[in-house]
Amino acid sequence: MNRTETASNIKKDFFRGKDLITNDTDSEFREIVEGFLYGDVIDRGVLTDVQKALITLTALAASQTVSPLSRYTLSALDMGANPEEIKETLYQCTPYIGIEKVQQALTEVNKAFREANISYTLPKQASVTEETRFEKGLSVQQKIFGAENINMMRDAAPAELKHIQDYLSAYCFGDFYTRGVLDLKMRELITFCAICSLGGCEPQAKAHAGANISVGNTREILIDAITQCLPFIGFPRTLNAITCINQVCPAENKS
Repeated sequence: MNRTETASNIKKDFFRGKDLITNDTDSEFREIVEGFLYGDVIDRGVLTDVQKALITLTALAASQTVSPLSRYTLSALDMGANPEEIKETLYQCTPYIGIEKVQQALTEVNKAFREANISYTLPKQASVTEETRFEKGLSVQQKIFGAENINMMRDAAPAELKHIQDYLSAYCFGDFYTRGVLDLKMRELITFCAICSLGGCEPQAKAHAGANISVGNTREILIDAITQCLPFIGFPRTLNAITCINQVCPAENKS
């Protein structure tokens, strides 16, 4: 099957046959970008269709490309993602891209759910209480980054920044990483893609590239994930992300 046929099939199966660009004045642009997104990017790699769909939603939310999110949510459903996975993907982005970006994204997701006749209240996924969120969050943080590393970072924080370290443990890792539906590997992959999609956060992207390796994701998975982001975040941010991957997990020399 050639690239054109692949693009046509993916457009039909996962995008309801609808054009990526809806205006009639840029047909050449539509042909180019549909060929790239449908024929090249979505068709490659080791990720599942669901993982590809969730990563696409992550890249759109993080780059604040809000208006197409309802369309890509419908696509995610067609690719096999369930509503809980879609919601948890956006919730996971919150500590990294900010509350209002996620709120805007959720507005579009809920619009798509209504169009797909998904109107039920999704089950709650929280596993912490007000009393346990810090302790459980710190435990997850230590599991991902190493207890010694996290304890040293907390101990080294000046008094005026202790609250930031506490927020990181309780809010980021306690309130979000401990939730249900998505496992730790997928949550870390979403985090890495969200940070890379923001741009300008290479130290954090590097840290979370390493965190992905520590929880069991591979270099191949990281590269395939950032490749799925590429059509939405562009080459500069993608290449910066690959540099971060290379710094923590260099390519094997096969010469």
